[in-house]
Amino acid sequence: MPSRAPLDEFIAVVVSGDHAGAIERYYTEDASMQENTAPPRVARDVLVAHERAALERVKSVTSTCVTSIVEGDRVAINWVFEFIDHAGKTTRFDEVALQEWRGDRIFRERFFYDPSKLRA
Repeated sequence: MPSRAPLDEFIAVVVSGDHAGAIERYYTEDASMQENTAPPRVARDVLVAHERAALERVKSVTSTCVTSIVEGDRVAINWVFEFIDHAGKTTRFDEVALQEWRGDRIFRERFFYDPSKLRA
């Protein structure tokens, strides 16, 4: 079960902009991520590569944690991301991440958001 300390550290790393580093440091080797109802991506190396590729498609991203809740091994985080693409257009992305932790590491994560924002 995660305590507030590793969760707050994880959030701070994401807010600092080190998204791939957060995955490397806070996810289990066999972790999975799932976007809405899409099939999950599995294995930390796959998750890191996917994150790096996503970040290369934008000029910058600002990450804000609106709130986070710990309930046993389950965590919920409401994130707001602002992406600036290479043409200078800004897109605001509001999502909820539901996580299952094993000790101080994330084992499973599922994101819930408006998929139309991916096409914005």
